[in-house]
Amino acid sequence: MNAPMTANIKIDAGRIEVLRDTKIIIDTHLHILHKTNRRWDYFADVRSLSVIPFGFEAVKNAILEAKSRGTRLRFITEIKRENISCTKEFIEIVELRHLDGVKGNFGVSDSEYIAISTTDASLSEKCLTTTIPHAVYNNVIEDIQQHQYVFEILWNKATPAEQRIKEIEEGIEHIETVALKNISEIAKRINKNIESSNEIKIASHPGGVELIYNNFRGSYKKVLARHRRGEHKGIRFITTITKDNRGLATLLLNEGVQIRHTKNLTPLSFCISNKEFLATAEKMEGGKMISSLLVSNEPIYIDHYDCLFEQLWDNSIDAMDRINDLKEGVDLADIEVIPRSARSRLLYLDLVKNAKEEVLFNFPTSNAFIRQTKIGATPLAIQAAKERGVKVRILVPYNEEVGARFNQEVGEELGRRPIYNPTIEIRYTEQTSGTMATILVVDRKMSLVMEIRDDSKTTFDEAIGLSTYSNSKAGVLSYVGIFERLWKQTELYQKLKESEKLKDDFVNIAAHELRTPMQPILGLAQILRSKTKDSEQQQLLDTILRNAQRLQRLTQDILDVSRIESKSLDLKKESFKLNDMILHTIADYNRVIKEHKATTNLKLEFTGSKEDIFIVADKSRINQVISNLLGNAIKFTKEGTITAVVIPNSNNIVVSINDTGSGIDSEILPKLFTKFATTTTKSIAGTGLGLFISKNIIEAHGGRIWGKNNYPSGKGATFGFSLPLHKDFSG
Repeated sequence: MNAPMTANIKIDAGRIEVLRDTKIIIDTHLHILHKTNRRWDYFADVRSLSVIPFGFEAVKNAILEAKSRGTRLRFITEIKRENISCTKEFIEIVELRHLDGVKGNFGVSDSEYIAISTTDASLSEKCLTTTIPHAVYNNVIEDIQQHQYVFEILWNKATPAEQRIKEIEEGIEHIETVALKNISEIAKRINKNIESSNEIKIASHPGGVELIYNNFRGSYKKVLARHRRGEHKGIRFITTITKDNRGLATLLLNEGVQIRHTKNLTPLSFCISNKEFLATAEKMEGGKMISSLLVSNEPIYIDHYDCLFEQLWDNSIDAMDRINDLKEGVDLADIEVIPRSARSRLLYLDLVKNAKEEVLFNFPTSNAFIRQTKIGATPLAIQAAKERGVKVRILVPYNEEVGARFNQEVGEELGRRPIYNPTIEIRYTEQTSGTMATILVVDRKMSLVMEIRDDSKTTFDEAIGLSTYSNSKAGVLSYVGIFERLWKQTELYQKLKESEKLKDDFVNIAAHELRTPMQPILGLAQILRSKTKDSEQQQLLDTILRNAQRLQRLTQDILDVSRIESKSLDLKKESFKLNDMILHTIADYNRVIKEHKATTNLKLEFTGSKEDIFIVADKSRINQVISNLLGNAIKFTKEGTITAVVIPNSNNIVVSINDTGSGIDSEILPKLFTKFATTTTKSIAGTGLGLFISKNIIEAHGGRIWGKNNYPSGKGATFGFSLPLHKDFSG
């Protein structure tokens, strides 16, 4: 390895400087790498990434040296088909992630930052250069923290390199969300979306009807012709039909478009095909062509808006009914926006008081329920239920005060379970966040939506902002549909929780019951094995012992997983010598290896600091992790050497287990430490719980754990973990 090129570099504290000499830039880069201990984060396009870290041998060596010290190396770049071979080299050395459209080139360590200019003119076709135009160096701590924060944001948005490479090599469609601003490009994208679809769903403001008829009628006619031949599922369109657009709506109906009317449209006009989601916030007044369009093939967007479309469709009215009402002059819907909370309160109480058949309350917070109980809204509804048989249903997040107030009003024992009363029911939801509103629906004919301006206020008038009253059939039925879905979801959620609890209880009981008879089985089998001289009987007893031990480990793993998921994994911390523990564990495994002739070519050894290393941790749990990692290494290594290495740093201790086995399969690698990762991906002996349990044990100690294939040898794998270091050499 080349000697560090930092002899002529003197770094002053609180320094920001523009560097213009290539040698000084490289020396500064090396200085940062040799100094960093905890992190080295690098953001660059692929060509720049090739130039700086790997175009200079000294820089490459410095990166490898930093890695050997336990420094976390994270790189972000854009991975394309033409640079896969280059990025595959990076994966073997650093943690690499993909981000679309990466431009720029900067690196940030624990305490220093460098941004390097690498223009296209300075780069040759083979990603090598001898000159760098300039760089900016910074070690001002406040600036460093900002750069680290920016990198974390980019890192969290980026995609693991392995996933991106797999997408490219297998031809998987790349998930993307883009905003188009060019009108001709927007028109082309909409046409493409229409013609490639097998189903189209649109929810649009009234101007969208005219826009579609004027600009995309030809494309829609082709789709509708395919629909008539049974080659397409057709076009469904939800809009607000007015006197101005009813003629166009009629023309589209005659051509085969299914149309429904609602006044309860979302702020976004959107279209969903089988492949894409398109949306705009523009009103398209007069059929004006839109100048901005959001396009995404992200399944989350498509599924969310598809569900929203179906809710709107179910709660809207048939277009011909709406058109006939307009022809006859029947448009009785009354919508009022109420700015004053005092007026909302009076209307609210009046609607509840005069309910004849049904009252639906949807409270977004427990505070909303409490405030409106204080003004008498829920007491009035309960009184209507008891005296006139009005059906009252309430959705509200639970807390003890909500339960107590409801019990007091109803006069029945409730607890947290819904009561099954023919006239009064309450169900509990999860607390919502973001924009919140209380929704009241009376007799499925009137709705009042009250925006919560400040949920911390204790009075109705202080907490409520704008309110919207409506007796529009379409609008009211939309809120009814939302309420019914939430009502059903709470029932399903409650059943799911009960089912999960039953499952967890059964697993816990089964694991405890299995553990009870295991000890006598093991003990008696071992005694019998020691007294038996017959070799055939010894083999049979060995089989019993192996399987009993395996069952014992399984029950313990199940109990550990249960404790982890219930957040009841207790740690009994003490100070102990980590070196001794690892040496004893290796000695135990070496004895087991010698007893099995098939693995006599396998050797376990320990390297690292010869000084006593004390840590404060749960000794049995750390031993469980080390045993698990060694056991996994033995399982996948038929011959060679398995090495346990301990490296103390200034703040932590790093333990790694290196083997010369078959390595980690690429399908397993991304979800290595999840439950059943190995058993669900490959046919491998074991429960698939060990690494999941190990990860949670290490993280409970404030450390982290990782696994990777070895580089550059390409043979075997290395698993490691870090723990906070407790220095105590008193013996």
